[in-house]
Amino acid sequence: MTAHSRGCAPHPQELQQQGRWANLPPELLLDVIQRVEASEVEWPERRHVLACAAVCRSWRNITKEVVRSPEQCGQITFPFSLKQPGPRDHPIQCFIRRERATSTFCLYLGLTPSAALQGQSDKLLLAAHKIRRATSANFVISLNPDDFSRASSTYIGKARSNFLGTKFTVCDGEPPHDAAVSSSNRSNRRIHSRQVSPRVPAGNYNIATISYELNILRTRGPRRMRCTMHSIPVSSVREGGSVAAPSSFIYSVDQRLSGLPVSKGKQPVTGFSSTGLDESNAPVRINGEPLILKNKAPRWHEQLQCWCLNFRGRVTVASVKNFQLVAAADPSRHVSPAEQEKVVLQFGKIGKDIFTMDYQYPLSAFQAFAICLTSFDTKPACE
Repeated sequence: MTAHSRGCAPHPQELQQQGRWANLPPELLLDVIQRVEASEVEWPERRHVLACAAVCRSWRNITKEVVRSPEQCGQITFPFSLKQPGPRDHPIQCFIRRERATSTFCLYLGLTPSAALQGQSDKLLLAAHKIRRATSANFVISLNPDDFSRASSTYIGKARSNFLGTKFTVCDGEPPHDAAVSSSNRSNRRIHSRQVSPRVPAGNYNIATISYELNILRTRGPRRMRCTMHSIPVSSVREGGSVAAPSSFIYSVDQRLSGLPVSKGKQPVTGFSSTGLDESNAPVRINGEPLILKNKAPRWHEQLQCWCLNFRGRVTVASVKNFQLVAAADPSRHVSPAEQEKVVLQFGKIGKDIFTMDYQYPLSAFQAFAICLTSFDTKPACE
């Protein structure tokens, strides 16, 4: 049996499609990509690392081996890095810009507060569009600020509220990890057949529930929120704990890495109509209890006559939307006192429509962005 018949060698036509750059010796190619990855540590220069991954399949495979996850290196490189947990020892600093006229929200990486206030933009990570319905509000999250279609390869997920805006369900367009794959996890959205993975159907996977405490009596104090992270076990914040995270997108990974547009109108469309997570809101399955986050209680400042939190200079404007999230106290002592004081996500206002978002392990950029989006919805019963 030849090597080709055993599937060990690529087809000659595939090599031809990859181009002459695919014929570089693996040792030389590995050294080249390692040098590029080590020298480009910030955006926009880091786009050269993505350019290496877009040359051909051989380059992409080696680039994905060289580039480490945000948890390990503290940097966001590939689109799927947005669904991987942030670093453990320091937060990744981002900014959210709100466009009131279009009800869109854009998440950027690497801006300074002064640059953000001057209207400058850096690396765009994610975008969201708010859709107001009669009984709820939906925040559709995408990689492309000009395409929020759930049939698009750039669709990431969404956050959906209840009628009062006091409870939100965060859904991921793909399983957050392999253990979450279930044959019943289907939604009724229509997608192109080329985007359907042979292993798992595309759908909405319930990864988090964000609840805001009612404040009917209008007692003093800011909003109080509680986040149940269905895809993150509480054991992840203990010493030696970890979070199961994707190493790539399940479908359309080639389009996402190379930036090639998806053709429209000429591909068969597949519709899922079976009962799924859109109707049942069933959370994904993990081993153990889910991690619960709560907002850090502020202190009352007598001289300023307001509630205060230490945002370490990242928040400059008082707002009911400002918050810091920490791990909730666990009666079974699964969460240590030190972890209960560690801020894993902080969000606050610095301008009329500019907000900071700093997140770290065990949250991903997508999860943190979805949680922050819930703060933009009107909540008359909570404040």
